[in-house]
Amino acid sequence: MTEQINKEHSAAEPEKVDGVHTGESRVAIPGMSEEGEKLSPELTADDTIRVRKSANAGQPGSQVMHSRAERPWSHDVADFAEPTGREEEWRFTPVKKLAPVFADAPTEDGALQIEVDAPQAWQAPALGRTEAPRGTVLRPADRAAVVGSANAESATHLVIPQDEERSQPVTVRLRGQAEGRRANSHLVIEARPNSHATVVLEHTGTAHHNGNVEVIVGDGASLSVISLQLWEDSAIHVGQHDAQVGRDAHYRHVNVTLGGGIVRLNANVRYAGEGADAQLFGLYFADAGQHLEHRSFVDHNAPNNTSNVLYKGALQGQDAHTVWVGDVLIQKEAEGTDSYEKNQNLVLTDGARADSVPNLEIETGVIEGAGHASTTGQLDGDHLWYLMARGIPEKQARRLVVRGFLNEIIQQIRVDELEERLMDALEDELAISDN
Repeated sequence: MTEQINKEHSAAEPEKVDGVHTGESRVAIPGMSEEGEKLSPELTADDTIRVRKSANAGQPGSQVMHSRAERPWSHDVADFAEPTGREEEWRFTPVKKLAPVFADAPTEDGALQIEVDAPQAWQAPALGRTEAPRGTVLRPADRAAVVGSANAESATHLVIPQDEERSQPVTVRLRGQAEGRRANSHLVIEARPNSHATVVLEHTGTAHHNGNVEVIVGDGASLSVISLQLWEDSAIHVGQHDAQVGRDAHYRHVNVTLGGGIVRLNANVRYAGEGADAQLFGLYFADAGQHLEHRSFVDHNAPNNTSNVLYKGALQGQDAHTVWVGDVLIQKEAEGTDSYEKNQNLVLTDGARADSVPNLEIETGVIEGAGHASTTGQLDGDHLWYLMARGIPEKQARRLVVRGFLNEIIQQIRVDELEERLMDALEDELAISDN
C-alpha cells in the first residue's frame, strides 16, 4: 500500500530541471525559480547580478541602489544635485570637467546648428517642453540629461508615416558652432506602425552639448538609429537616448564615437509589447587625453522579447580612457526573454585605460537565455605572427588586426557610404600612433 502511494505521489509531481519546478514543461535556469534567484548572504555584495553596493556607500553624496530598476529619474532639475564623482553612476567620469553641462543654463545664441535632411512630410512641427509625444519615452536619469531636457526650448520631431519604407537613410546634422558655447538639444523620432527607416545623427564641430533623443518604435516597425560623434577635440557631449519598442518591432541603435574631448552617452531601451527585438551596437576609438564613456540599459519589462548588446573599443596614447557600463534587467513579468551583452576593448599602447562593467539582473527563471561578457587586452600575437609569416609587414599586420576587430560593428551600420567613411576615419586614428 505504501509503495502504491509513493508511486502515485511521484507521478503527480511536476517536472523539474535541476530541482526547479518548470510547470508545463517550461525550461528554467538552474538555481532559479519563477520568483528569481535566491541569493545566499555571501552573494549580496556581488557587482554583477541582482544586488549591488557602491564602494562609496555611507559617504556624503554617495548613492546606493540595490537594483538597476531603482535608478531615479525625473523631469525636474531640482531632483538631481550636481555630481561629485563619489556617486556610483559617476565614479569613472571626470565630473569636474563636466561642470559646464551640469549648469542649469539655456542654449547660447548660435551655439548649435541643426539641419534635417528628410522628406518634408516627415518633418513635423517642433515640440514644446510639454507637448506630447515629447517626454513620454525619455526618462532623464542624471543631472546632465534633466538639465538638457529642461533647457531645450523646442524638440526636433521626425515622424515616419505608417507602412512607409525608405531604403535611403535620413540625416540630422548637429554642428557645434563655437568652443565652450552651451548647446541643449532634444530630438523625438517616431516610427509609426509597420514603417521601415534609418535615421543618422551626425555630431560635428565643437560645443558644450547636452543632447537627448527619444525614440518611439511602433508595432511592427523597423527602425535603425545611427549616432555619429565626430566632434573636434575641444567638444563636450553628454546625452541620453531612450527608446520604447512596440509589439513585433525591431530597433537597432549604433553608437560610433571617434571625436570629442569628453563624450558620455546613455542608450536605454524598454518594451511596449511582446515579440520585439532590440540591438545596441557601439564603436569607440580613444586617443591621448580623450574620455569616451558609453552606458546601456535594456529593461525587459514585457515577456517574449529579445536584446543583444555589443560594444567594441580601441585605445591609444597617454591617458586615453574609455568606459562601458552595460545593464540588463529582466523583470518578473518578462518570461521568455532572450538577452546577451558583450564588451571588448583593444589597448594599443601603454598609458591607456579601459573600464568595463557588465551587469545582469534576473527576476524570473523562466527565460530563453541571458548572459554577458567583457574582455580587455592587447593585440593578439598569434594573429600578428600569422599575417607576418605570409609576408605582411608588422605595421600593416597590426592595422589589419585592428580593422578586423572593429569592422564587426561598422558592418552593422548597413549604409555603404557611411561604412566607407568610417573605415577611412579609423585609418586616420591608426595613423596617429603609427599603429
